[in-house]
Amino acid sequence: MIERTTAQKKAKELSKFLREENPDYDYLKNVFKYLRKELEIEVVSKNKKLPYVPTEDELKKFYDIIWASDKHQDVIILKTFLYTGIRVSELINVKLTDVDFRNCQIRISEGKGNKDRMVPFPDTFREILSMHCKLNTSNDIKYKRTYLFESSWKKKYTDRGIRKILAKYSKEAGFERNISPHKLRHFLFTWLKRNGIDDALIQPYSGHESRKSLEIYSKLSITDAQNEYNSVIKNFPI
Repeated sequence: MIERTTAQKKAKELSKFLREENPDYDYLKNVFKYLRKELEIEVVSKNKKLPYVPTEDELKKFYDIIWASDKHQDVIILKTFLYTGIRVSELINVKLTDVDFRNCQIRISEGKGNKDRMVPFPDTFREILSMHCKLNTSNDIKYKRTYLFESSWKKKYTDRGIRKILAKYSKEAGFERNISPHKLRHFLFTWLKRNGIDDALIQPYSGHESRKSLEIYSKLSITDAQNEYNSVIKNFPI
């Protein structure tokens, strides 16, 4: 059996021929596309593992642990994740002015892909979220909050800070795996699908993109999606 040249060494050899072409990413992508064709190499797609999604019992236990901590902001953080399905990078940047209590929606500015969108929350969450927005997290009566969630240091939370909070409660609950923000996102969308909500209605506020369904998604509005959301969210386990 002929011993192969290492990939790194072969790349250096090929670079001598390609450098004079002043290649960019798209050019190299097409070169190797046609190279695979010349060598009759098939693209092998790996089966993606299904993401871990917490069970309803695990979620209820997790919620009870946070509720017992008597840290109300942590409870509201959890519920915001669960009801909206937003990413942690989006949650930490939500400002008080982004919350629309009249329509029960939160504006996500420059989410993944630098796109803006609206996400719904249930009418039953409006009162407690409104009370949270009016609370001052600082003892300084002159201090005015900017962000929906801020620490006692008068600063918005970091991605790492939110993950640490959830990891702490996961440990207290005795879970082998941490309940991460993305697992909460998976739980909501999985739960909505199990309750009959179609992907086409979830997509307008989930922040997902789908080329295959782009045409139908573009015809749907947040109002259509929220009507379906409201019809089932009243039965949400938390």
